[in-house]
Amino acid sequence: MAEVRVRFAPSPTGYLHVGGARTALFNWLFARRHKGRFILRIEDTDRERSRPEYEAAILRDLQWLGLNWDEGPSIGGPHGPYVQTERAPIYKEHLKKLLASRAAYPCFCSQKDLETERESANLAGLGYHYSGRCRDLSQAEVDHRKKTKQPYAIRLRVPPGVTVFHDLIRGEVKVDHAELDDYILVRTGGEPTYNFVVTVDDAVMRMSHVIRGEDHLSNTPKQILLYQALGFEPPIFAHLPLILGEDRTPLSKRHGASSVSEFKRLGYLPEALVNYLALLGWSLDGKTDLISQADLIKNFALERVHKAPASFDYNKLLWMNGQYIRKADDEFIFQRCLEYLWDMGGIDELFMRASGPPLKRMLGLVKPSLKTINEVGDQILYFLGEVHVYDPEGLAKHLVTGNLPILEDAEKILDEAFHFNAMALEERFRAAATAAGKKFADYVHPLRLAITGRTVSPNLFEVIEILGKGRCIVRLKRFAQMIRTSPSPGIPGPG
Repeated sequence: MAEVRVRFAPSPTGYLHVGGARTALFNWLFARRHKGRFILRIEDTDRERSRPEYEAAILRDLQWLGLNWDEGPSIGGPHGPYVQTERAPIYKEHLKKLLASRAAYPCFCSQKDLETERESANLAGLGYHYSGRCRDLSQAEVDHRKKTKQPYAIRLRVPPGVTVFHDLIRGEVKVDHAELDDYILVRTGGEPTYNFVVTVDDAVMRMSHVIRGEDHLSNTPKQILLYQALGFEPPIFAHLPLILGEDRTPLSKRHGASSVSEFKRLGYLPEALVNYLALLGWSLDGKTDLISQADLIKNFALERVHKAPASFDYNKLLWMNGQYIRKADDEFIFQRCLEYLWDMGGIDELFMRASGPPLKRMLGLVKPSLKTINEVGDQILYFLGEVHVYDPEGLAKHLVTGNLPILEDAEKILDEAFHFNAMALEERFRAAATAAGKKFADYVHPLRLAITGRTVSPNLFEVIEILGKGRCIVRLKRFAQMIRTSPSPGIPGPG
């Protein structure tokens, strides 16, 4: 085909797994790289497990990742409908063609018949294959059985021979038809099977390439036979490697977050997740990790996808997310942090009216240290509310009577400060430390613990400026009182 057409076809039986998201991404990149079309199709023929809420969630997650589709649900297209349960007439039309050409045939074997065959094969130590006992029934016999209302399935008549196809990732794949059954296209109850509907859909939607996980590799020769029986040229196939956890088993919830919605909830940026997913089985040059969307599109090639399974490294994704947060626009990160704080109940309208501008400055201070958006609540807890809990190691070191003069000196400096800004305050405290014959750090460390409750924070004097004189003095007084009333405060001061 002159035009590249690829698809992502999720089943709405659960939330979008990162494996599915990686498949969608590779299809999307391939389409964008070759100026083609990316089609979204919902495969909801599993009626018992499919749920509309999962379908809606999958669409939201794809949009959040930025994987916009050119044809599909909500936007339509020339080959719709794009939901399988709405395509029954199309399947019936192609089934008639297969039956008319005798490429398919009715199978009247009952479940009991098939179980007997399977048991016989097992007793003989053989792998089970359907015997084909119904494939050569005469038309008269078929008509008689239908007339007497005998239930039947429809099977594809697999011819003798070998199917050979070239996979863009795995190279030449050869399958002897002796390994294949006359597989079922439509079950006894009238329900079409996956291999039937997906092949018809890909054929009539004119897919040029089918890019999917390697768990579908065994389906490919069956589908190629069906393409040929229907008179369609098969697409080009590419089967992506599995994604494994650290224990080398397929990635699942037991390893940690495994769905796109979970990573979104945990505070990851879509740009970082897309960048990381692109590196699961593909690389730009073997050493570059941070790659823009434009560069991904420009350089993506299926021939450079690895055959070996890819390991999901949560630590690497966390590091990459931190890098994306740091280089992102400040206003963008501010809005993401606001959304999180609002959702968790950390802020409300009253808080924003009173402390909106200081909050924005505070978020700007902690932005360089964030690895996920969700870390912001913990990192600015001392700004959102009062400090009543202190770092235990910090208390063990700084809850000492020798720090009382430092706290009293600090309270006086803040109270008398005319220019209450970070630069001026730092100068005053440096001078005070020198005058007291102490190191500057002797002042900074106990002050940071008293004001923030922790031993690590952004620049202390910027924090003091943002918190304001009143809040900081209250906290210094509280910490000094803790020292005075502590049952056994340490005696030596710092230095």
